[in-house]
Amino acid sequence: MHRNRHFKRFSSQRQSTLRGSMPLAPTEKRHGAKSFRRRCKLLGDEQPLCVTTNNQRQRYVTKDGKCRVNLGHIKDKSRFISDIFTTLVDLKYVWFLLVFTACYILTWMSFGGIYFLGAWLRDDIAHVHDSQWQACFENVDGFLSALLLSLESQRTIGYGTRRVTANCPEGVVLLMSQSITGSIIDAVMVGCMFVKISRPQQRAQTLIFSKHCVICERDEKLCLLFRIGDLRESHMVDAKIRAKLIKSRQTKEGEFIPLEQSEINLGYDTGGDRLLLVEPQTITHIINHSSPFWEVGAKRLKREILEIIVILEGIVEASGMTCQARTSYTQDEILWGHRFASCISLEKGAFLVDYSGFDKTFEVQMCPLSARDRTTPSKSELSKHKTSCPNLQKQLRNKVTDIYQSGKGYKAISKALGLQ
Repeated sequence: MHRNRHFKRFSSQRQSTLRGSMPLAPTEKRHGAKSFRRRCKLLGDEQPLCVTTNNQRQRYVTKDGKCRVNLGHIKDKSRFISDIFTTLVDLKYVWFLLVFTACYILTWMSFGGIYFLGAWLRDDIAHVHDSQWQACFENVDGFLSALLLSLESQRTIGYGTRRVTANCPEGVVLLMSQSITGSIIDAVMVGCMFVKISRPQQRAQTLIFSKHCVICERDEKLCLLFRIGDLRESHMVDAKIRAKLIKSRQTKEGEFIPLEQSEINLGYDTGGDRLLLVEPQTITHIINHSSPFWEVGAKRLKREILEIIVILEGIVEASGMTCQARTSYTQDEILWGHRFASCISLEKGAFLVDYSGFDKTFEVQMCPLSARDRTTPSKSELSKHKTSCPNLQKQLRNKVTDIYQSGKGYKAISKALGLQ
């Protein structure tokens, strides 16, 4: 039995050594290293075991507002066909123009082939020059002439040389079918083209954001600030601003949450998120106990890996359509202890906005502590007070004992304690 125990221990040690020394396949190594690097980039400095050569992760939203998220492995792609209108509008202009042209060309060629087949079956092609022949498709002598008949009929050109006569009912039904099909294609394609041209995405190009966020003090409160502006004289109606914090974290139970979104309050409860965007506005987020930056100081900000997504929404005054502009700020674009320089002046009875100073900031003297450390004492200060209080009590006790033993009385004791 003693030998069996040693044999089991030896076999388990042997299996562990063999498992540790067994070489992995190159694909397994690459897959493991790739997943490890991806997890490390998402986690940032919250996982001390994750070491990356670059302290920056992939942006969630670019500076010009494009979301860097690719959707893959979608099995049920029939959902895109059921919403064909939105699918066509979301296509790029090159593909949209290709679909636009292909719809008309395929329709003309399809009905042209049907016209040619009908003329061939009724023998209209062989009697094209016979004036006594009662043709159904007049002056159709080949596929090209049938294609011209289809094009002229659908676009209602009607040159008069080729036409569908009343000698056959199937020709009339075919002409009615092509007219209805052409009207449907016109309605869909022209509607998609109008919506695509009038989409307010280009309006967002004239809505600008500051290149950096700043953290400074306002009215003795730690605040996060950024600036927005509108370059057009036609203003946004009912403009609203909101922000999200994108940061990966790991829960206490060990669950990994990638790209968790946290709300950043920009004055929703006070109405400060509703803007009159006539001149550049400096948006303020007060860092309090409900803020995700409550425990973030100057040193911790340099170690953090996070991203702030700013979303500006409003109604375009000219078209009445809703426009949305987005941007993002990473931890490297947040300046601690800076303020925005003023870009508004008064000249000739009007306010002048100098957009050359829109992104200018200047440094101010500010404490590097977080908002939490400013309001509550740190652990070092508490431990310092805990260790100094007993020593002070012991010194006072010894001093009172010496005075009492010398017989100087209560006046000397109160004088020594500072009561007189």
